[in-house]
Amino acid sequence: MTGIPDAKWEVLDDPEALAIRVADWLLARAAATRDVFTVALSGGSTPRRIYELLGDPPRQQSFPWSRTHWFWGDERFVSRSDARSNYQMAWQAMLSRAPVPPRNIHPMPVEGEDPEAAALAYEKELKSFYGSDSIDPSRPILDVTFLGLGDNGHTASLFPGTAALEERQRWVVAVRGVAPEPRLTLTYPVIESSRQVAFLVTGSEKRTVLARFRRGDSDLPAARLKPSGELWIFADLAAAAESVR
Repeated sequence: MTGIPDAKWEVLDDPEALAIRVADWLLARAAATRDVFTVALSGGSTPRRIYELLGDPPRQQSFPWSRTHWFWGDERFVSRSDARSNYQMAWQAMLSRAPVPPRNIHPMPVEGEDPEAAALAYEKELKSFYGSDSIDPSRPILDVTFLGLGDNGHTASLFPGTAALEERQRWVVAVRGVAPEPRLTLTYPVIESSRQVAFLVTGSEKRTVLARFRRGDSDLPAARLKPSGELWIFADLAAAAESVR
């Protein structure tokens, strides 16, 4: 039994099977809505393949690009052309290959020299898009938020021991000192204001942390997340080996 209340758990054979399943899962959710559909993207190798599948036929022709808006859960404070950029990865894998209106793409601002100012600017953009400075529990900000799970239990750029873990007022913050470059990240209140939160976890190196996460180990930032909507955990067999015992 999972220690994460009401989490929906799916184990796929391998990373490719997981990518196909999640690409179809997102497409189904987007197609089932008639209004604006909002997604917060994650970086990393696991979601890259999902984005590629969405950017390829036949999914590309079926996806409602014109009414889908793309945000990011976190970003490295590097140039958008940098290979480390989450935006750059999503752009190459999907957004540049699909008929996405430019106004529907909302990358985190990394052009300046001040991560704190950038975090405030992205928070302002989110609030403007949402139409309010406060979160209405009955009206989620995001339809789907994709997240990864770091070896130390971090998700987005919510790292162990950082002040960002205690932030309940700000929507976006800068995180320094835990990675080679500063990071920008959505905070818990925004991530939790999602109709669907989906963790994507692959590889044998994630076995131990995924098992701890599934038990609800509160030392892990990822396990402290309390979404208002549904929580999904998509994992491959290599990552889930210890969790399914």
